Amino acid sequence: MPRTNRGKTKTVKQRAIYVYLPSLEVAKDWKDRASKAGTSISKFVTERVEDSIRREEGEESYLNRLDLIKRLDKAEEELKKLRNENRLLKKLVDNLDTELKRYRAKPFLEKDFQGIRRFEQELIDLLKRGDTYTGEVILTHLSIDPSDTELVKAVNKQLEILETYGLVEYVGRGWKWT
Repeated sequence: MPRTNRGKTKTVKQRAIYVYLPSLEVAKDWKDRASKAGTSISKFVTERVEDSIRREEGEESYLNRLDLIKRLDKAEEELKKLRNENRLLKKLVDNLDTELKRYRAKPFLEKDFQGIRRFEQELIDLLKRGDTYTGEVILTHLSIDPSDTELVKAVNKQLEILETYGLVEYVGRGWKWT
């Protein structure tokens, strides 16, 4: 299959520059570096010369390939640190959220509690939507682990108290706002 003509064939001799390096070792080194960079020797030399010219002219916004690689490495390292920090902060938030749920559930777990109990607003809002919700759905919505028996008991106690006041009812498949 013939190559498409990009208009460069006619000017190839006018664009060619012959460079004689000081030794065969230097020529081999440059070719090896170009190969390592995954580019032709022509592109390799052109990039390096253009980098040098831009630096000489003081183009402030210009970064050569090596500087870009260093900047990328630094950014990737910072991203890794931020991801680790984010993961840690998420765990802390989850722990604080669980602790807050336990604190709010405490009045519903004490048998002889005297005072004002605060019902979980998310529970009330969920039930007021009008659908019927199973215990599992309610726990999932409140982000409560079903294996956390204390919090599950507290939610059940809230539902029982709301049922006592005639605000919710258990309709066989789940709880419903009345």
